[in-house]
Amino acid sequence: MYRTILSRIDGIQQVGWGLPPRWAAFGGLKPSLPLICIMLLGVLGLVTTSALAQEAGFKPIFDGRTLDGWKAPEMSYWSVKDGAITGRSTQQNPVKSNQFLVWQLGEVDDFEFKLKYRISGTPAANSGIQIRSRVDEAGHVAGYQADIDLAGRYAGALYDERGRGMLAERGQKTVIGSDGKMGHSPLGDADALMTGIKKGDWNDYHIIARGDQIILKVNGQVTAEIIDNDKGQREMSGVLALQLHAGPPMTIQFKDIRMKRTKLEDRKKIVLVAGPRSHGYGAHEHNAGCIILAKLLNENIPSVYATVYLNGWPKDPTACDNADAVVAYCDGGGGHVVMKHLEEVDALAKKGVGIAMFHYGVEVPKGKPGNYMLDWTGGYFETFWSVNPHWKAEFKKLPKHPITRGVKPFFMDDEWYYHMRFVEDMKNVTPILTAIPPDSTRRKGNDAHGANPHVRARMGMPEHVAWAYERADGGRGFGFTGGHWHWSWASNDFRKLVLNSLVWTAGAEVPADGVTSKTPSIEELEANQDYQQPGNWDREKIEKLIEQWNRP
Repeated sequence: MYRTILSRIDGIQQVGWGLPPRWAAFGGLKPSLPLICIMLLGVLGLVTTSALAQEAGFKPIFDGRTLDGWKAPEMSYWSVKDGAITGRSTQQNPVKSNQFLVWQLGEVDDFEFKLKYRISGTPAANSGIQIRSRVDEAGHVAGYQADIDLAGRYAGALYDERGRGMLAERGQKTVIGSDGKMGHSPLGDADALMTGIKKGDWNDYHIIARGDQIILKVNGQVTAEIIDNDKGQREMSGVLALQLHAGPPMTIQFKDIRMKRTKLEDRKKIVLVAGPRSHGYGAHEHNAGCIILAKLLNENIPSVYATVYLNGWPKDPTACDNADAVVAYCDGGGGHVVMKHLEEVDALAKKGVGIAMFHYGVEVPKGKPGNYMLDWTGGYFETFWSVNPHWKAEFKKLPKHPITRGVKPFFMDDEWYYHMRFVEDMKNVTPILTAIPPDSTRRKGNDAHGANPHVRARMGMPEHVAWAYERADGGRGFGFTGGHWHWSWASNDFRKLVLNSLVWTAGAEVPADGVTSKTPSIEELEANQDYQQPGNWDREKIEKLIEQWNRP
């Protein structure tokens, strides 16, 4: 583009065209070629800056080169060609049932999504973009679909794949009642809108999903809209996928794929980050533990939405962009999941996002990471100051705080870290769980985790093992040192306190009786663990422990 501009400027000088009126600003003298270049490049820079400003918050989720982060049950239909994800069926490799390429890095909730698409083949060529959808065992994706086709019958319409069928045709707004009945009204003329869609060429698709509303735009024109009040059928979150439709040979291409998450309108969003596998079966089960906590929150607290990222810090570049709380349940120290993302987490905290750390996650190295943790949560495990013994803690008295609502005094044998390093001014720190550790846990010696003279100087003194922090910026922090054993989530009061803490950290209202949830079954606790169940696994022993914890 710049070469073309320079060529045209040079041509103007060579043929000696007359001076435009605006050159009068230069005293009637024709500016030199470099000066003209600088001026035009400056104008182009302003245009580019403006375009970027309009894209503020959008992040690419396709690298333009590979299918990293995208997966289909049958990958033979999918490739990257000329910088675009390409789905192609042929006479030799036909599509007999719809194929879907699913984005693997996260689920979508409230968001805006933009891409360019181009479709070719016979008039039957058909495709779509799945949002807030679900994947069945065979790999078929069902749910909301922003429709695409070559003939123009469906392009720009909103469809429910393997569900309610057509929700809003092109040029239509649909309001779906709580009883599932649909009321339609016109947004524009379907044929006129189709004239703005280029057949066989690149088109811009823009999808907006906010709460119960979904809006589709093609090349800047609103083509369809729904407001879905049917709570039994609608989906507020789910997977993102690209479709290659069954039928005659065709090609569908997608490029410039980018997304921006937006704040949930009627719920607080909690992002649980689960660290990689660690200790062995039943211990430090970060993935399985986060899955249980998110499931119980989503089932019992309509005012929050919890989502889980497994095995480390999210690869989804948008993961925390609309979070109200970020929770890390992971191993700590130098391998803590936040260590490569300190500035990113700090920026979230400065925006008022709640930050919580569970179990080993309360430990980061002293210095810059430790100072960040103090800013976020008010306290952390500092080596050669804090200790991490296993002991039975009895919490006989609980403070009055939203996190303790509905929680009765309880006991738990756990790896309760204690003698945390707290902020100097404790006025915004509320100890939530406090107990007196056995003197035997204050070992002789001096090492990074298990013994030091500071804890020995406090023989017989109470220690705080969970705390709430109200930051000066209005955000909230929470630290919880329990959670070593996976089975502890079956303790009703232990679990309720942690669920309450998640709701509170996100800024939502904790129910008067706390978060009431069904006790996970042994089968639910055994699911999703990182290690195979050992041959000496004693289920009966765990069942007896759970019975003791929950005995009235």
